[in-house]
Amino acid sequence: MAEATATAAREVAMTTTPAQPTSTMHRLAAETPVAPQEGSIVEGVVSAIGRARVYIDIQPFGTGLMYGREYMNARDILRKVSVGDTIAAKVVTTENEDGYIELSLKEARQALIWADAEDAVKRGTVLSLLVKEANKGGLIIEWQGIQGFLPASQLSAKNYPRVSDGDKDKILVALNELIGQHLSVVMITADQKEHKLIFSEKSLEEKEEKGEKITKYEVGSVVSGEVTGAVDFGVFVKLEPGLEGLVHISELDWGLVEDTKALYKVGQKVDVKIIEVKDDKVSLSIKQLKENPWVGAGRKYAKDQMVEAVVIKYNKHGALASIEEGVAGLVHVSEFEKEENLRAALSLGGVYKFKITLFEPSEQKMTLSFKEANETK
Repeated sequence: MAEATATAAREVAMTTTPAQPTSTMHRLAAETPVAPQEGSIVEGVVSAIGRARVYIDIQPFGTGLMYGREYMNARDILRKVSVGDTIAAKVVTTENEDGYIELSLKEARQALIWADAEDAVKRGTVLSLLVKEANKGGLIIEWQGIQGFLPASQLSAKNYPRVSDGDKDKILVALNELIGQHLSVVMITADQKEHKLIFSEKSLEEKEEKGEKITKYEVGSVVSGEVTGAVDFGVFVKLEPGLEGLVHISELDWGLVEDTKALYKVGQKVDVKIIEVKDDKVSLSIKQLKENPWVGAGRKYAKDQMVEAVVIKYNKHGALASIEEGVAGLVHVSEFEKEENLRAALSLGGVYKFKITLFEPSEQKMTLSFKEANETK
């Protein structure tokens, strides 16, 4: 009972979050509780207990009733309920012929359990569970009264059945030896519709191994790795077997990077700098191993200086033009009235004369004016 009510607050259908009120009417409307709907989870106080029925006060919407089949399904739990207890239940019917809101405790408990299961998958919660049965495919274990499956392929190296000839009968014999033992596992699948729970012991083992490996790496250190994949948002680099880090696209180079696959190939060896270790994830940088071109640019350029720059990209604000590798500034579209005019005047790859109108190398900011550099006097 406590288990069902403890988590019910997450899904109480009688609570809303008020929006920003603009008037008393709006505030009152925003604070009005949402009426229970069929299938929703509600919370209420037990007001009376009759013969094979329980009455629950669901303020401000009336009285809920649990009776008949719904009472019988949850009778073991309801025997422990007293007047004044707060319990969560699922709405079966919003109003029956006698005006009561019909409720189901068993269905509510199931809904809350599956919600907890989904949360356990997301969090990678470690569970210690008893092995109940075994079959040729794996182990049957139980969580919160729901049977789940731990495939043999998801067993740790310690418990994996090592059968040389792959004989399924021998595998079953090995798996049977685990019945009655508690295994530390994580839930990897929770599907309420299919009523399916899948567990893994191997994932936990791999997570622990990864955690041990990560402790060897410190922020600021430089290590060698191997590119294992290039995607739109960056490049994955293997630091050692079983441990990869990500070089985000913004950390690949000081200059503009549009195609990571053009820069790095799978299997390529690279040096990387560790810039963050958090939540079992390692963030890396390649550009921080190179000199920041803005440092040198700060000694060479200044505001109001005339420069030549190559147009490297269009964006919603205008165009980016680079005065040297890794140092680019914005040419704002407002100089051309509309985007079509800008693109007609400044073609990609074209070199033009500009005036530096803003230059803050420490912030890596620069704006350029085509109009001021090319106006006739």
